[in-house]
Amino acid sequence: MVGILGANSVRDSGYNISNSLMFDAGSSAHLSRTLADSNERTWTWSGWFKNCIGANELILLRVSPDDDTIDNILVSSSGTIQFQIRRAPNNISYINTNQVLRDPSAWYHLVVAYDVTQSTNTDRVKIYLNGNQITSFQSSSYPDQNYDAAINGNSEHVIGEMRETGGAGTRYSDFYLTETHFIDGTAKAQTDFGEFNDNGVWIPIKYTGTYGTNGFYLEFQQTGTSANSSGIGADTSGQDNHFTSSGLAATDVTTDTCTNNFCTLNPLFRSNFDNDGTYAEGNCERDFTADNANRGYGFASFGVTSGKWYWEVKIPTVARANTGIGDVNAIAGFSGVMYDQNPSKGFMINYNGQIEENATATSYASSLSDNDIVMWALDMDNHRAYYGINGTWQDSGDPTSGSTGTGDVTTQISDQSHLNTGEPMFPFCFDASTSGQSQFQWNFGNPIHSISSGNTDGKYGNFEYAPPSGYYALCTKNLAEYG
Repeated sequence: MVGILGANSVRDSGYNISNSLMFDAGSSAHLSRTLADSNERTWTWSGWFKNCIGANELILLRVSPDDDTIDNILVSSSGTIQFQIRRAPNNISYINTNQVLRDPSAWYHLVVAYDVTQSTNTDRVKIYLNGNQITSFQSSSYPDQNYDAAINGNSEHVIGEMRETGGAGTRYSDFYLTETHFIDGTAKAQTDFGEFNDNGVWIPIKYTGTYGTNGFYLEFQQTGTSANSSGIGADTSGQDNHFTSSGLAATDVTTDTCTNNFCTLNPLFRSNFDNDGTYAEGNCERDFTADNANRGYGFASFGVTSGKWYWEVKIPTVARANTGIGDVNAIAGFSGVMYDQNPSKGFMINYNGQIEENATATSYASSLSDNDIVMWALDMDNHRAYYGINGTWQDSGDPTSGSTGTGDVTTQISDQSHLNTGEPMFPFCFDASTSGQSQFQWNFGNPIHSISSGNTDGKYGNFEYAPPSGYYALCTKNLAEYG
């Protein structure tokens, strides 16, 4: 059984989307293409995205021909959806929703249909989220009839990068994007791109219409760096409107999509202890610096109460890097570090190879070195957990041993209570250093770093080391089948 999932996470449509593109603000990741002049009065943008909730806006489309002109489709840093036509010093159109997107583990579908030939002003810009038209706004000013937007004109069109009017600065976004359509010359309905299934969940369908001269369809099936059919920004609409990629690599083309949502870390987690450190790489990296008392946790976005699950954590810099499994709600409430609590409501293996829980340290594994890859196998059916380093299970562990628990963590501490509370168990990392620097790169089956060989779970996960037989990556398709 799944403990916690993001909104609209589990899909059951026959239409499956295999890839997305992960934008990392720290890498200045963005796509760009200069389009030809076309219909600036009628067009449609549609796409699915997962918002990593970084410090900046999520820029789905930005067009800025000069310092005083900028058109945006974005999610603000506060989570509202915004459509902007800005001509310094005034706004021609500024639409800001009351609805707020707060779930960093959820995939959302957005459609913006622009048709200023309409006589009724509210028909000129229509915004749809997950199949429903948004009609509640904090503010809403609509463009005049037949007003030409900069979007779909002879200007650079950018995804993932924000430039302010007046040359006030450049910012980048943290998010995943997939199934992105731009339709030149037609204002489409949301039903051209999705439908409600029998459970009332909005799911993607194949778009079968035309695209027009400037139209494009971004599927992110390729990994090249050039603006062509082999590039990351390849347009597969048939119009060959390929985008140039910048700050993006092959590892940013991911299998985390709206039809198979992968676990990440949850940036909304807050502890009564410490909440330092930063998130990066699509919420799959947790970094703690050495310049202050920078320490804290990183908890996974999915928790489980049953099934068998496997994940890896690469540790580029160790310092006092620890990984473990625990009850997210209980640990969040501790005013001190979880391993000094009794009961600790979880356990972790520290950088020296000790199991820490219930205010006790037990020798178990080898110490960590920089760039080691930690392996975890969690058997919630038998309440066992196994820990490995660089392909070797510690204490001669055998994750396939079932109820006997050969070499598992709970056998070492003679206590299965941490995994047997009935509460969902969550993977987590913890930096305990007030002076050193540690870094965690998580792979829940969708790696952010290069894999030297590639080992699958037999389903959807891709790992450095082979998962034990019967253990699976933490993604919604596996959770629906094995959780």
